[in-house]
Amino acid sequence: MSPIKTQWTRLIRFVAAETAQVHIGEPVDPKLDVGLAFHQKKPIKAYEIAGSALDPAAQVTKNILTVKQLLAPLSREEVGLVRCLGLNYADHAAEANLAKPTYPVLFYKPVNALIGPEVPVTIPKHVQPVEKHLPDYEVELTVVIGKPAKNVPEAEALDYVIAYTAGNDISFRYHQMAVSQWNFSKGYDNTTPIGPCLVAAHAFPDPQKVPLKTVVNGKTVQDGTTADQIFSVRQTIAFLSQGTTLLPGSIIMTGTPKGVGFVKKPPVYLKDTDDMSVWVGGGIGTLVNPVVEERGDQKAKL
Repeated sequence: MSPIKTQWTRLIRFVAAETAQVHIGEPVDPKLDVGLAFHQKKPIKAYEIAGSALDPAAQVTKNILTVKQLLAPLSREEVGLVRCLGLNYADHAAEANLAKPTYPVLFYKPVNALIGPEVPVTIPKHVQPVEKHLPDYEVELTVVIGKPAKNVPEAEALDYVIAYTAGNDISFRYHQMAVSQWNFSKGYDNTTPIGPCLVAAHAFPDPQKVPLKTVVNGKTVQDGTTADQIFSVRQTIAFLSQGTTLLPGSIIMTGTPKGVGFVKKPPVYLKDTDDMSVWVGGGIGTLVNPVVEERGDQKAKL
């Protein structure tokens, strides 16, 4: 099995100033941190890409467009399914006083949870009472599967990756700790940022040597490396593909390093108006999202 080779190195999805339409493209400046540039309202130019982000044959054209709105690099429809690993860093397990898991701890998120750069992370109304107000940040290297993967040998696992991006697995600790299954507490609408760009797998460094950080209100609260992962990206893909087809576009959020808020003394939880960003190396860059609390007397729709 051959690795996936795309025509692009970095891919962004955006609304273009020239057309007011959604496009995908390759940033003209190969070293630009597009997430930080967009946050700082600096101009971003991109060569339009003809085709789909998930099609390795998609061509980078010479047509240059201006980014008006930077979007999540994949749409919810393209992602389809979000798999997430919990407790996958040795330093995080140690800070939480939890034993290292024997197998990857898996949970799922609905695609309604996904948002892009600068979109507010919304703290739902039902978790806002004082005793339940425990929203937490989690920077994560995020893997994008590029071709159907089933029963994949560990040695070939990275051949199924089309790209990498950053994710922020916002966690609501009250409801997470109340039950053994985390899907509900990790899957609220508009709570999981991904982006700001995709970095093609063929251009990405060793996924086990990637630095990653979280900054809240100007203070670095997480500063780690994927070298501390308990289950490597290769091991994770091989394990999750056992008897299960990982479809193109599906993403895997690979866990978070030490520094999460709920284990700090005193604990640090996200609150309304917080300025939050995560950064992942390897050319991925900065993913900035404000925090807002849901307002109004909204009732759940069952």
